[in-house]
Amino acid sequence: MDFLILLVGLVVLVIGGEFLVKGAVGFSQAMKISPLVIGMTVVAFGTSAPELIVSLQSAIGGNPGIAVGNVVGSNIANIALVLGVTVVIFPILVDKQTTRVDFPMMMLSTLLFFYFASDGELSFIEGVILFTIVVVFTTLLIINSRKKTKKKQDSGELKKEPFWKSTVFLGLGFLGLYFGADWFINGAVGIANIFLEGNPDKDTIIGVTVVAFGTSAPELVASCVAAYRKETDISVGNLIGSNIFNILVVLGLTSMVTPIEVTTDVVEFDMIYMIGIAVLLMFILAIGKKIGRLKGVILLLSYIAYITIILFRVKGVI
Repeated sequence: MDFLILLVGLVVLVIGGEFLVKGAVGFSQAMKISPLVIGMTVVAFGTSAPELIVSLQSAIGGNPGIAVGNVVGSNIANIALVLGVTVVIFPILVDKQTTRVDFPMMMLSTLLFFYFASDGELSFIEGVILFTIVVVFTTLLIINSRKKTKKKQDSGELKKEPFWKSTVFLGLGFLGLYFGADWFINGAVGIANIFLEGNPDKDTIIGVTVVAFGTSAPELVASCVAAYRKETDISVGNLIGSNIFNILVVLGLTSMVTPIEVTTDVVEFDMIYMIGIAVLLMFILAIGKKIGRLKGVILLLSYIAYITIILFRVKGVI
């Protein structure tokens, strides 16, 4: 039964990804915004919505600290795991805006998050600052993109799709990714429980492997489908946009609800590793316009190393 649930979840994820990419392309044309910006905003925000819901529920329930682990783990997985798997399957070309605007914003957000968290807490004021930055950045991003895209549409370079049709596809895509990921995780956890029966570290192992991978499934499927459809701007924009959204919106709003405590362990290990992954991506983007399979393998190895270190720390080996 667990295998069937996993299989159904995977199928629904793929179908959801197809609808999402198709809707995103049409939506970008209807709104006169580039696919990259749609990937950075609509797609990224949609695929990261579960992180926001979990974080706000945790804050309201008196456990705001969960938000930090949720965001840090998701951001590491987005670049090291999701982008790694995506380019191993479908190597992609990176747009100039990604290297000149979007990635610098992701790095700025990451470093600002680290600075605010270094004193052990994200306060209300810091949350307001984070959220204000994303509002300003997104507004400028959309305004600038509309100017450039309108010129292409006026010259006949782009075909406009019906707004309602694209919106329906987007909605179906998000629903498919949400429910598909949920079923995929439930099935995978059930199977893992059978294979790890009797292992004292079963919950931890499942948490940092199966669940971590499952929660990244929406971003992974959306990016792979976009890359397969040659919509690489949506693929890359989705991941970088998700990381920006996770820090500036998820943590920004959550810390505005209640201050978030950040443990020393998270600051000194997980957040440092998150910054290290961002720096690794910076070098990858600097070496050629194409992110090929070799670079994808390097990213994947960095994620495997992260998971391995976590498991060793749990066992007290390091």
